[in-house]
Amino acid sequence: MNKAIPLLLCVSLTACGGSDSESAETPPPTQAPDLQADVCYLMSTTMGDVTLAIDLTNMPITGSNFKNYADEDFYSGTLFHRTINNFVIQGGGFTSGLVAKPGNDPITNEANVGISNERGTIAMARTNAAHSATSQFFINVLDNPQLDASSSSYGYAVFGKVLQGMDVVDQISIVDTDSADVPTTEIIINSLTETSCAID
Repeated sequence: MNKAIPLLLCVSLTACGGSDSESAETPPPTQAPDLQADVCYLMSTTMGDVTLAIDLTNMPITGSNFKNYADEDFYSGTLFHRTINNFVIQGGGFTSGLVAKPGNDPITNEANVGISNERGTIAMARTNAAHSATSQFFINVLDNPQLDASSSSYGYAVFGKVLQGMDVVDQISIVDTDSADVPTTEIIINSLTETSCAID
């Protein structure tokens, strides 16, 4: 493997852990809004289908960012490149062979809206820089309040949730991985298409 790739992975795979290099600007509100299902997508993966609901009302920057990538078919062919049992599954930034897929400009971190990183929620991955999120996202496998905005951390912006297919997320989270939490067998997002938000 090319020696440049592990260095790139070290940067990219730390996207939803660790402390912030900048201090937080404002603490989250005492009463967080409820997640809205403004637009929904069917994410077809090599391990099954997952329906995602995206909140454009409370998370206008983050939700619209994801919607733009989805509507441009950016995520088709990308991987879930990081899977950690009892934590998160992360994807949306690499294609087969762990080739980085360049995204758009970084967005403003909206984590201070206060929606918590609970099981089944979707949040933006980023580097230690607070406002560095582009295309990568993660799905929380468990409640992860340590990823929420606080007086000491910008946090990770939750912008949606899994409506159906959490069993698929759970299965992805327990696949065999290497020492960098990269699945030994690639898990590919085949497509991400808009669908009804109605639950069967």
